[in-house]
Amino acid sequence: MLLIANDPRTGLRRKRGYTLLEMLIVLSIIALIAALVGPRLFAQFDRSKVTAAHVQAKSLRSALDTMELDIGRYPTQEEGLNLLVQQPADGVENWHGPYLSGALPRDPWGHNYFYEAPKDSSQEPQIMSYGADGKPGGTGNDADIVE
Repeated sequence: MLLIANDPRTGLRRKRGYTLLEMLIVLSIIALIAALVGPRLFAQFDRSKVTAAHVQAKSLRSALDTMELDIGRYPTQEEGLNLLVQQPADGVENWHGPYLSGALPRDPWGHNYFYEAPKDSSQEPQIMSYGADGKPGGTGNDADIVE
């Protein structure tokens, strides 16, 4: 901040402002705060993506359960999750969809969710996200999310 003031002793005008040292101290304090707080914010952001993936997978599972009540079965592996939003050309009896509004959601990392059809009537279908890396397996943010 630059101020112009009259010096009462000399009667001259002199300029007052921040010194370079003061500016460097302020910048150092800001950098220190960013270095301490930044990693915690990014860790929280990654955890929120994992939570969002769990919520979306549960929503897809709920839509699958609703569709199963209507048509009497879960989609086959070939039909996949697309059966939730689009009725197949061969016509599935009692299909009253779409069971999701809009298109199929993508996981928080931009990858498609994967569907595994039940092998028999005693099993439940699985909906999976492969996490941040988009590959099976992994730990932390790269861990698979299965509902």
